[in-house]
Amino acid sequence: MIKIAPSALSADFGNFRNHIIEVEKAGADMLHLDVMDGNFVPNLSFGPDLVKSIRNDTKLFFDCHLMVKNPEMFIEPFVKAGADSITFHAEAVSDMVALIEKIHSYGIEAAVAINPATPASAVKEVLPYADMILIMSVVPGFGGQKFMAEVLPKAREIRAMAGGEKIKLQIDGGINKETAAYAAESGIDILVAGSAVFGGPSLKEAIDAIRNSAEK
Repeated sequence: MIKIAPSALSADFGNFRNHIIEVEKAGADMLHLDVMDGNFVPNLSFGPDLVKSIRNDTKLFFDCHLMVKNPEMFIEPFVKAGADSITFHAEAVSDMVALIEKIHSYGIEAAVAINPATPASAVKEVLPYADMILIMSVVPGFGGQKFMAEVLPKAREIRAMAGGEKIKLQIDGGINKETAAYAAESGIDILVAGSAVFGGPSLKEAIDAIRNSAEK
């Protein structure tokens, strides 16, 4: 079953807490929290304090995506803030298995992200250990970019490499009711959507439209 993970980065920060509560009521399965350090990616977003500020307002699964240069420094602060899963980038880490094990030691899920230019083979070694692989379908660091369909074959490659290993596949970037169908056809389980959810008049209609497209 397809899961929809709205990206909090596209929420209204002037009414952030209520917007997150509303997106849960609208049928979101998870909340995707993009953390940017202004180093690994050019932009800055938010830190653990913001995550902590909404943790008691929602039961949504908090999926923290660390787009940062030294992710090991951010693990404990985000765990304490209420993260249920932490994703780090393959491009930012030399020993991915060790970092996955560190994340697991806190009793939460661990995931690895790969940028559009990074081949699927980059995550082969972590497939027995990671809970999820995130395939970026835009260059990380900016919202509102065009979906890069050329990354979709990576989903099938990762499934093939995983063999019998059960692993979730997530995609992030340019997901809307049109591109959701292509992603789902390629074997993606979790769709991260930002402006396609928060940019319209109805959160529920937006989430339903993406889900319906993906599950056709």
